[in-house]
Amino acid sequence: MDASVYLAYDYPVLGAFWTVMWIFLWVMWLILLFRIIVDLFRDHEMNGWLKAAWLLFVCIIPFLGVLVYVIARGKDMGKREIAHAQEQQQAFNAYVREAAGTSGKSTTEELARLSELKAKGDLSEAEFQQAKQKLLA
Repeated sequence: MDASVYLAYDYPVLGAFWTVMWIFLWVMWLILLFRIIVDLFRDHEMNGWLKAAWLLFVCIIPFLGVLVYVIARGKDMGKREIAHAQEQQQAFNAYVREAAGTSGKSTTEELARLSELKAKGDLSEAEFQQAKQKLLA
């Protein structure tokens, strides 16, 4: 009888699987760690001393610090991320409106304003038609 015992880990495919799994988990942990650090600095309701305390806790005892942070403040992390994304979207929309030269008014509002200017006599018929064509184009 053969005295050697073959374990499942002796198979190279299983060894590669475990290596890939540990690398994946390590990368996911690093992503979570950096998201927590970004969230710490993004939170405007927390004062500086509390931010420093959390940062020290997360840096000195990383695994426990990340776990405690996610348990204690994980729900609000998502809310802050959504608020930040909405702020970025609003800033982008404002920039696009400014770059395109539109103030956010609809075509009908602009036509009404043009007709008021024409009725007051500030615009001639030719200027009104030219502005109207430009607006409708």
